[in-house]
Amino acid sequence: MVKETKYYDILGVPPDATEAQMKSAYKKGALRYHPDKNTNNPAAAEKFKELSHAYETLSDPQKRQIYDQYGEEGLEHGGAGAGMAAEDLFAQFFGGGGGPFGGMFGGGMRDTAPKKARTIHHVHKVNLEDIYRGKVSKLALQKSVICPACDGRGGKEGAVKQCTGCGGSGMKTMMRQMGPMIQRFQTVCSDCNGEGEMIKEKDRCKRCGGKKTIVERKVLHVHVDRGIKNGHKVEFRGEGDQAPGVLPGDVVFEIETKPHPRFQRKDDDLFYHAEIDLLTALAGGDISIEHLDDRWLTITIKPGEIITPGVIKEIKGQGMPSYRHHNFGNLYIQFDVKFPEPGQVQHLELLEQVLPPRMQQVQPPADAMVEDFELEDVDPSAGSQARAQGAAAAAMDEDDEDGVPPGAERVQCASQ
Repeated sequence: MVKETKYYDILGVPPDATEAQMKSAYKKGALRYHPDKNTNNPAAAEKFKELSHAYETLSDPQKRQIYDQYGEEGLEHGGAGAGMAAEDLFAQFFGGGGGPFGGMFGGGMRDTAPKKARTIHHVHKVNLEDIYRGKVSKLALQKSVICPACDGRGGKEGAVKQCTGCGGSGMKTMMRQMGPMIQRFQTVCSDCNGEGEMIKEKDRCKRCGGKKTIVERKVLHVHVDRGIKNGHKVEFRGEGDQAPGVLPGDVVFEIETKPHPRFQRKDDDLFYHAEIDLLTALAGGDISIEHLDDRWLTITIKPGEIITPGVIKEIKGQGMPSYRHHNFGNLYIQFDVKFPEPGQVQHLELLEQVLPPRMQQVQPPADAMVEDFELEDVDPSAGSQARAQGAAAAAMDEDDEDGVPPGAERVQCASQ
């Protein structure tokens, strides 16, 4: 009598199934649910993993015995959790790429690409002027390179020996008995400190000290192309760290645009904020803008055009250059009209002659009671005090919803 039948149910076989029956069931299920055959079906990929895990467990006599007696919990404590990946099991079961089923879903089952050293990431901050005109930056970095003195061996030729304690893997597999279960775990090899190799101190390379690599300074020329966008990445293949037995890593510079005091950029367009006086807004005039390439743009506001506060005007083709194209975005100018200070306006009667007549305001009825007032500047502190008083009054109103005036004594009626 087995403790649970989950893995048998996944394979679709009874608990007393023979090895041949389980093998046949797994073969049919794996071919049906393989991810390469169900590229747009995540459920099939999950089913494939469950099938592979169930077959890997039940095809091992020791694991099957533990599962039948203790279930999944027993496997977790008995060291069965570190099984092979589903793709590895499939490749091994069907003979890899050369077996009768190998390659039927498009090549090997595992990524056999060679390992690479780590990629070095840097942020390169540039001015908006540099992006407008284009620039080549010389940037220096520190990276690890194969020691030229020992060619990455770490010591004299023939002096580097494979660690016998871990077989060169740098890790040792330990097993521990826990009642009827066996726990298996890995730990760093104490003989070689995880390096997988042994070098006597006297035989270590004098230049790298047995580390196999040294630190070297490298200068790279980063091309900041015209119109490049914020966040763009400039890659240098193979210019990163080096390590024995792996491909050199890459270097990636991410472009970050510094804030500009005059312009703001959005895609290929530029935005500029211009402040003009009331006379220029009404009667016209010229304003000058220093562009990003040392040019000065003279913009003429025609008399009578009337620039209202906040209005946005456009100059086509004076924005940012498009990345790897020959066209330009647009320049948008938002105007802020500066009005005269009190007392600066003279001869107000002349405005009556040159400006349009005043707007007709709503007039009170002839028999209405009229009071005259003058405008005053707002006192911020007085406003804060008024808001505080209003909040206090609102709180009092909430407390006195039953109609009892503030400060009045509340009397509770007692029933006779």
